[in-house]
Amino acid sequence: MAHIDPLAREDLAELEPGFELVEQIMGFVPNSMLTMARVPGLLPAFQGLGAVVLANPIIARDLAQMVAMMSSVGSGCRYCQAHTGHTAERMGVSPEKLEAIWTFETSEHFSEAERAALRIAFHSSQQPNAATPTDFDAAREYYSDDEIAAIVAVCSFFGYLNRWNDTMATTLEDSPRHFGETVIASNGWSGDRHSD
Repeated sequence: MAHIDPLAREDLAELEPGFELVEQIMGFVPNSMLTMARVPGLLPAFQGLGAVVLANPIIARDLAQMVAMMSSVGSGCRYCQAHTGHTAERMGVSPEKLEAIWTFETSEHFSEAERAALRIAFHSSQQPNAATPTDFDAAREYYSDDEIAAIVAVCSFFGYLNRWNDTMATTLEDSPRHFGETVIASNGWSGDRHSD
């Protein structure tokens, strides 16, 4: 059960343009955003940062979503694992690839470039931070410093979301819960902490 209830969308008319954009991308408005709306100015600032981090052309959007998912795996946030995987699937990443993301180092579904990005995402999201110079050296074989900075930006953005949602025990919405239960449950995923 969530520690703090989200506000009702219909009571947040001034935020509706942002909600509509998020709904186009994700298919729903996340409860996390409706809870963030309790802090004046937080949600618009969060959405602005999200637009810069996730919609920039520096790295492909499907890669950004896989990085976001692996960042959430590294931090252990089940809510964000379901969200990022669900959104990646909506962007065309195959369910087989998303199910195999836990074994990205050895899975045939991932290129060496993807492995390098996912390694930074996984290691940088652990506490204490486990990213190493070796991780960055491997990434430089495939990515420019600007692209690596964009990868770290995605990890950092989701670090905020991972902390917010795990701390709040944000209730997981139906469509990402279904994704978690049907695509990634075989990897030990459970949305129990984020249930009503």
